[in-house]
Amino acid sequence: MLYQRSSALFAEAEQVIPGGVNSPVRAFKGVGGTPIFAKRAKGAYVFDEDGNRFVDYINSWGPMVLGHAFEPVITAITERAQLGTSFGMPTALETKIAQLAVSMVPNIDKIRFVNSGTEACMSAIRLARGYTKRDKIIKFAGCYHGHSDSFLIQAGSGASTFGTPNSPGVTQGTAKDTLLANYNDIESVQRLFEANKEEIAAIIIEPVAGNMGCVPPIDGFLNQLRAACDANGTLLIFDEVMTGFRLAKGGAQELYGIKADIVCFGKVIGGGLPVGAFAARNEIMNYLAPLGPVYQAGTLSGNPLAMAAGLAMLEALNNDTAVFDRLNEKTAYLENGIREVLEANNIVYTINRVGSMISVHFDSSPVVDFQTAKNGDNDIFKTFFHGLLREGVYIAPSAYETWFITDALTYEDLDFTIAAVNNVVKHF
Repeated sequence: MLYQRSSALFAEAEQVIPGGVNSPVRAFKGVGGTPIFAKRAKGAYVFDEDGNRFVDYINSWGPMVLGHAFEPVITAITERAQLGTSFGMPTALETKIAQLAVSMVPNIDKIRFVNSGTEACMSAIRLARGYTKRDKIIKFAGCYHGHSDSFLIQAGSGASTFGTPNSPGVTQGTAKDTLLANYNDIESVQRLFEANKEEIAAIIIEPVAGNMGCVPPIDGFLNQLRAACDANGTLLIFDEVMTGFRLAKGGAQELYGIKADIVCFGKVIGGGLPVGAFAARNEIMNYLAPLGPVYQAGTLSGNPLAMAAGLAMLEALNNDTAVFDRLNEKTAYLENGIREVLEANNIVYTINRVGSMISVHFDSSPVVDFQTAKNGDNDIFKTFFHGLLREGVYIAPSAYETWFITDALTYEDLDFTIAAVNNVVKHF
C-alpha cells in the first residue's frame, strides 16, 4: 500500500501541532512509521487519504459499536444541527437520554453529562472526595482514566509510599494523594488500606482493563474490591468509558454482577461525538452543585448534537436484544481463527478476550496485569502491526491497547482478517 498523501499530511501537521497529532498514540511512536490519515469511514471500514481501505479494529477507540456512520446516528445529528448546535441552556433531549441511560444501567439513579471520559473520571474523583471527606484515592498500574493530574501517577517502592508523577506538570502535592495498586492483586489493595486508614476516598478501576491490552478481572477480584471498599467506608468507581454499553446493556456492572458506587462513561454513550458522563445513586449525586457543595460545570456539557447522537446509539442498543450476543459470537470467531493461525505457525502468544474486546500478546504467560502485559515481545508486535496494515487490517498502533469489535463486521471480514494474520505471521 502507498501512504504518500498521509506522509505529506503528517509532515504538514508537525509544523503546527505538537508531534503532528492531537493525541499521542496516533503518532505511531510505539510501532514506528508514519501515521495513517483517515478521510472517511463506513460500517466496518476506514479509508485513508491515499484511498486505501482497512478493516477497522480501533473503531474510534470503542464507540463505533454498530459501525462507522451508523445511519440512525447520522440522521439524528443532521436533524438536530438544523435546530442549532449549542445553547448553554437545558434541553429536553438531555433528560431523555438520561432517563434511557439510567434505565439501562443497574444501581444508578442520576447521571451528569460531560465532554470526555477524562472529564467524567476527574469529576467522579472530586465527587467521591467531597462525599467521603477524604483525600486519597487508589488506582491500578496499567489502568488509564484520562490525563487528569490525579491519574498520571506511578508507584513508590512500598505500600505506604506516596506516588510520584510520571508526567512533568503534575505536582508532588497532587501525587501524594494517589496510591497505586496492582491489577488483579487484592493483597496490594489491602496493604494500602492498612497504611492509610480512614484516608481513602475511592478506588477507581477499569473493571475490564483496556489500556494494557484487554485484561479481564480474575475470578473474585471485583467482589473482593467491593468488600474492601465496604469495610473501609470507601467508594468503588468503575471507569466504564470503554466497557459501558459495549459488554452489555448495563456494562461491566451487569456482566459481573458487581455494584459500583460511581460509574463513568464515554465512547459508546456519545455515538462517536465527544461525550462523557458519570452516574451514581441519589445520595451521592445530590452532593453535586447546584444541590450540594461539590462543584462541576461545563459550557458544552449536554451539547445537543452529542446528546442526539448518544440517544440514537443507546436506543439502537436497547432495542436490539441480540446485539451483544452477535458481538460476542463474532469476537469469539475471530479469537478462534487467530488462535488456529498462531498455533499452526508456532507463534508464542496469549489472547485475552471479554465480549467484544480482544488483544493479542506475543508471550506465552497469562496477561493479568501491567507487568505481565509488558512481558510481550514488542518487536514482534511492531512487525505484526505493520504487516496487518499492509494486508488492509487496522489495529491499535500499540501493544498495550485492546481491539474493539463492531457489529458491522461480517464473517467475510473476519475471515479476511484471519487470513491476513496468517499472511503476516508465516513470515516471522
